[in-house]
Amino acid sequence: MCVPADAELPDIGLPFALTSGRRVTLTSADGARFAAYRADAPDATGTGIVVLPDVRGLFGFYERLTEAFAASGYDAVCIDYFGRTAGREPRVADWDFWPHVEAVQPDRLRDDVGAAVSLLRSDRQVARVMTVGFCMGGAFSLRQALAGHALAGTVSFYGTAAVWKDKLESIIERADEFECKVLGLYGGADGSIPVEDVARFDQALTEAGVDHNVHVYPDAPHSFFDRSYAAWADECRDAWRRVMEFVAS
Repeated sequence: MCVPADAELPDIGLPFALTSGRRVTLTSADGARFAAYRADAPDATGTGIVVLPDVRGLFGFYERLTEAFAASGYDAVCIDYFGRTAGREPRVADWDFWPHVEAVQPDRLRDDVGAAVSLLRSDRQVARVMTVGFCMGGAFSLRQALAGHALAGTVSFYGTAAVWKDKLESIIERADEFECKVLGLYGGADGSIPVEDVARFDQALTEAGVDHNVHVYPDAPHSFFDRSYAAWADECRDAWRRVMEFVAS
């Protein structure tokens, strides 16, 4: 489990109020309709963010995070993964998401991300689009750098570049195919992502000449970017600072 259903954003030091967003429906390349959450920046910078949530899909934590990106000047859309199997309505906190996680197809997910990218480019006229993902979404975010979206960057919070379940193949060996810069943020005490895998990914990106920054917080656990991990407040603030610098550069 990643972020709990009642999680709030960590104290990341936003100097302004969140920007209100709204639920919308997007249509993927196969005609499937799925839920998303959109927040438009009051003072847009020309950069847009596609947020890829954890295994729970679209819920309040990621809606607030999408609003935080918008408040920071970045038009943002957070997508849900489960429109094909669970519909588009909001779900109860204790819903059984694992069968729907198992049903997610990476190629369909790529097309869903493409729909969000198209929304940002066509409706908000953004010149640069990046993905930011968490846990499973972090793994998906990294793989969008190989998906032909013409992204300006990908950010992964504790998302593996190695094999994940039977669903995702390793992309460490494909570092030379990355189409954009990469920011990876990991916990050194994350039992699900060995630091050896993170180091191999970092080295592979270096050898491939990919512009990247892979940072490990030595004692932080998986899913440290959550207010319930009060011990990791400094790490959360630092992670957000790194994301803001990455997106702005």
